[in-house]
Amino acid sequence: MIAPLPLARKADLPAPSSDRGTAGTLLRFITCGSVDDGKSTLIGRLLHDTRAIASDQMAQLATDSRRVGTQGDALDLALLVDGLAAEREQGITIDVAYRYFSTERRSFIVADTPGHEQYTRNMVTGASTADLAIILIDARKGVLTQTRRHSWLAHLIGVRSLVLAVNKMDLIGHDQARFDGIVADYRAFADSIGIAAVTAIPVSGLTGANVIAPSPELAWYTGPTLLAHLETVPVDTDRAAAGPFRMPVQWVNRPGPEFRGFAGMIASGTVRPGDAIRVVPSGRMSTVARIAGFDGDREFARAGESVTLLLADEVDCSRGDVIAAADDAPESGHHFSATLVWMDDAPLVPARGYLLKLGTQTVGATIAPPAYVVDVNTQAELPATTLRLNDIGIADVRTDQPIAFTPYAEGADLGGFILIDRDTNATAAAGMIRHAHRRATNVHWEAAQVTREAHARQKGQVAKVLWFTGLSGAGKSTIANLVEQRLHALGRHSFLLDGDNLRHGLSRDLGFSPADRAENIRRVGEVAKLMTEAGLIVLTALISPFRAERDAVRQLLPPGAFIEIFVDAPLEVAEARDAKGLYAKARSGEIAEFTGISSPYEAPHSPDIRVDTTRESAEAAAARIVEQVIGIWSYDL
Repeated sequence: MIAPLPLARKADLPAPSSDRGTAGTLLRFITCGSVDDGKSTLIGRLLHDTRAIASDQMAQLATDSRRVGTQGDALDLALLVDGLAAEREQGITIDVAYRYFSTERRSFIVADTPGHEQYTRNMVTGASTADLAIILIDARKGVLTQTRRHSWLAHLIGVRSLVLAVNKMDLIGHDQARFDGIVADYRAFADSIGIAAVTAIPVSGLTGANVIAPSPELAWYTGPTLLAHLETVPVDTDRAAAGPFRMPVQWVNRPGPEFRGFAGMIASGTVRPGDAIRVVPSGRMSTVARIAGFDGDREFARAGESVTLLLADEVDCSRGDVIAAADDAPESGHHFSATLVWMDDAPLVPARGYLLKLGTQTVGATIAPPAYVVDVNTQAELPATTLRLNDIGIADVRTDQPIAFTPYAEGADLGGFILIDRDTNATAAAGMIRHAHRRATNVHWEAAQVTREAHARQKGQVAKVLWFTGLSGAGKSTIANLVEQRLHALGRHSFLLDGDNLRHGLSRDLGFSPADRAENIRRVGEVAKLMTEAGLIVLTALISPFRAERDAVRQLLPPGAFIEIFVDAPLEVAEARDAKGLYAKARSGEIAEFTGISSPYEAPHSPDIRVDTTRESAEAAAARIVEQVIGIWSYDL
């Protein structure tokens, strides 16, 4: 039979403070640290001893403790937050678990975050909204690598209140000397990364010592209990409201011709009717005519509130733009330095196109090779060519269009972003903007007087890019050459960019690593775009093995201007056709990172044209492609 734990007596709970400064406030905090430091048990203890567990939950906990618990005949409090089957089987936290509880002084939302290095990405998710972090340390083990990593991540993300909870004090006989040594080690690390203040508290989540009430075994400790500290630590709820007005636009509300409002949540500051505003990044100016709320027009609105703003002028403003105070608007640009926490199993591929989501803005972005990665143990800045899972690095980011942003130190709403893999939609990294890179003031876009359309009209055609992709030996160059010959015979103006030829000039400095392949495609895409600006029909014949790079080129061009032609040949067929013997060299190890052998090829999901070279000759395929090309363009001529 599972023995119930004694509930905390009323006398054990901290008395309400005479200072009501924290009464009614909400504190969001996380627990983090290394594997098996006792995070889930500590949270379970807080929930149990603050009487936040309903009777039916207690009954279920008793049942679960008998079935999968680790505490023998006692309740296993960790099961209150370890809800996944895999967590209970392995005895580790995998996902982020949120729990709510309250006392007479304050309400709390606590996130139990994983300690295992593999799930560091989930810890970042939990820390992104936290006011405070409890860094747990197993008193038997001391400061570990994951302790340092989580501390650094919490600091980077902007969590300024840290509690060092030295847990499992009961397992070291409540030894003060051991506690003092751990605290000294941690403070030395904290000082080295700029953590200004840490509150150290000895506890035992299993026995409840110093969690809610002081413990006689820890009589040498004279500071607050964990709960007492959580109840009284200041929360800067007014910081956002005191900042300059900024509201990312989530939606343009047009219920009728007489109403055009811009809806969103105010990230910082206060706004009133009559205030002058600037739309970023366009820079257009106007004034606030009305503030529409759920209950009618408002006299003002402040940070954290969702409202709809009506402006005095018909300015161009859409989702992703930021409406800001006219005299204190955020920066806008497309090139900045950022701290990246890599969260994907697949490493960073510099020059590959990713999606960048910041606030309500979603744009294309490329990442330069990192300047360095940080060793979380020594704080050394190590050279690197990429970022791998859990790496923390500094890199330059370029977006394909200007965005509104601020340094992360000024606020997470416009300073924090995520990178998304275009192909898998997985979150690849969390980023924190450090500072903008200023472009030279004498470099500007020059508006061409003769447009792309005018160039193409002069040639009697519509400019397009025919992008031939497929394995080496599939027949891309052969078919592309035949297509260009037919187009030339029909009087069309075209140019063929062949992958092998480009490697002799434009891309002669590049190898065949994923990063170099991505840069090669970026260069070819930019050249193809310039050629279409001259009104040409551009044909490219490149392996271009990655979907993300091909999609990035598509994004450079107007809708419908990129025609993806998949020259499809099974690997064994392409290998049999290999007159150059490249596949044989790749299989023998003479050629590294060869597509189809030691490097993957990602076939198009929905190509515009597919050529099955096992069923269709090169001549027939070229004729069909030209027929479809002429059909595509005839109505535009």
